[in-house]
Amino acid sequence: MLALAAVPGGARTEATDTLTVVTLNLWHDQRDWPKRLSVILAEMRELRPDVLCLQEVLQHGSLRNQAETLAGSLGYHMYFTSVDSVHRVKRYGNAILTRHRVLHAGGKNLDPSNDYRTVAHLRIDFLGRVVDVYDTHLHHTSEGSSIRVTQIRDLLAFIDSTRGDGAVVLAGDFNAELETPELRLLARDFVDVFRAVHPSATRAEAATFNPIFGVDPGPIDHIFVSKVARTRLAPRACDIMFRNAGPDSVWASDHFGVVARLDVGGRPGQAGGETPVRR
Repeated sequence: MLALAAVPGGARTEATDTLTVVTLNLWHDQRDWPKRLSVILAEMRELRPDVLCLQEVLQHGSLRNQAETLAGSLGYHMYFTSVDSVHRVKRYGNAILTRHRVLHAGGKNLDPSNDYRTVAHLRIDFLGRVVDVYDTHLHHTSEGSSIRVTQIRDLLAFIDSTRGDGAVVLAGDFNAELETPELRLLARDFVDVFRAVHPSATRAEAATFNPIFGVDPGPIDHIFVSKVARTRLAPRACDIMFRNAGPDSVWASDHFGVVARLDVGGRPGQAGGETPVRR
């Protein structure tokens, strides 16, 4: 695990008690990454999310870490996790970006180890309230439900052992729909924000894989919030983003993104000191 960047946050916008979270699978460096980067940055600069969770983040000899590039352009803190050694030039994994103070950063490689999946974790100070954010990307094959079950059990154990008593956000590319056995494991403790806001949405309306780039596997990218916490996050709004191509017919990714707006309950408190990012 490596923190590649922890730059000071940009100018703070007017304080609000609504936490905005985005999740997006970056599709590594497929197609024209520089043009796709421009499309993503334009949207993020306008939206200014509090948290941006990314999957399929890549770096190699001729490509700067994609999340680091986004964080530098936006003025955000960034934390990146990968099963690839810090000594390798080519690394692939997940990243969390935020414009708020980071209290703790960490992550782990998920079981089974031969599937090369990780979870990233940031604890942030959101207007005096502690919020734990987790970002993951699970096994991708349609027949791999049992692998995802193992990964989610490991993920839940990690969350239980690392979360505070504040709110928890869990986001990422789960490669599974809500009705699958693996995602039912989350139902006891977590609420899917899109489903909470749009309970009657059709599968097509909730889909997050761009059918232009292949067979549509349905809604597989999710943002979940914990049901029980001292600081409650109430789903206020949730939308699928990047459904349209940008300039020159450039798509942001082969996935659509998900953006959630969450009303933050509970009184602000002392968020505590910052734990140094592990390197």
